[in-house]
Amino acid sequence: MKIPCELIVWHALPMIRREMAAELVGTHGMSQADVARKFGMTDAAVSQYIRRKRGARPEFDLEDPAYAAFMDALRESARRIAAEGVDPSVEMCSLCGVFRRTGLLDRAYSEQTGSPPPKCSCYPSDQDERTV
Repeated sequence: MKIPCELIVWHALPMIRREMAAELVGTHGMSQADVARKFGMTDAAVSQYIRRKRGARPEFDLEDPAYAAFMDALRESARRIAAEGVDPSVEMCSLCGVFRRTGLLDRAYSEQTGSPPPKCSCYPSDQDERTV
């Protein structure tokens, strides 16, 4: 039995790190070494994220409005980290919540397990309200 949090750890967080590293280096001009220091990882790990050797994306339709909303939130988080010096761990937690609220976690869970996601305490009381 898989729980949704396992999918976050094994699939969503590596994908978020990959996209965040690419955004910070590519859009905001940070060095890989600076990104590594901010995220508490090695320069080599950041390099692997940027070269897409780590953090494979779960199979999402890139045209999906939920995925687009998630990526918009990620770009805004990257901007806050680069421009305002916001703690990356705060932004990662926020993005995990966006991943859940947009319904992407439910979809990933269903695709991975073939079952509907369980109702657990990490979800808001009204699961029909999926807003970013």
